[in-house]
Amino acid sequence: MANADSSGANPAPLGLMGFGITTVLLNLVNAGLVGGIGVVMGMGIFYGGLAQIFAGTMEFRRGNTFGTTAFLSYGLFWLSLIAIMMLPSLGIADPVPPEAMAAYLSMWGVFTAVMFIGTLKLSKSLQLVFLTLTILFFMLAIAEVSGSATIKTAAGVEGIICGFLAIYAAAGQILNEVYKREILPV
Repeated sequence: MANADSSGANPAPLGLMGFGITTVLLNLVNAGLVGGIGVVMGMGIFYGGLAQIFAGTMEFRRGNTFGTTAFLSYGLFWLSLIAIMMLPSLGIADPVPPEAMAAYLSMWGVFTAVMFIGTLKLSKSLQLVFLTLTILFFMLAIAEVSGSATIKTAAGVEGIICGFLAIYAAAGQILNEVYKREILPV
């Protein structure tokens, strides 16, 4: 994410890595390539969730509205998703019906589409992350409503691509700063 103020360290790579790695792991499960939703839940709480919340808070201090909104929102997305997954097994809530999950995912798709428009003034790598994430949310919503394993698998593959794009964007920011030249174009 672009920073309005250059004071302090750039928190964007932390948030992008937290998002990217957790997204890849969840979508390996969605694509049917691995089992083990427990690892996704742990990562969703701590790296996808809390690391992005930390990054969003640091972006706030830097005066970056886009970074603040993105990282805090997606950090809270991960925490809410884990809560949706865990609360029924704890007896605190009923399982979420597919239509409600589709509505949840669709609203995140709408939010992400708005954020994608914001990236049109930012780097190409962020544009690709937000474009693929918008598509991912809507694909997952369609998979929920239709019950289609094929669509869920396709969404999983698309989500793996999205997650790796976020990892690439983070790596580019880290390596370009460390080497003080463009190592990875972003």
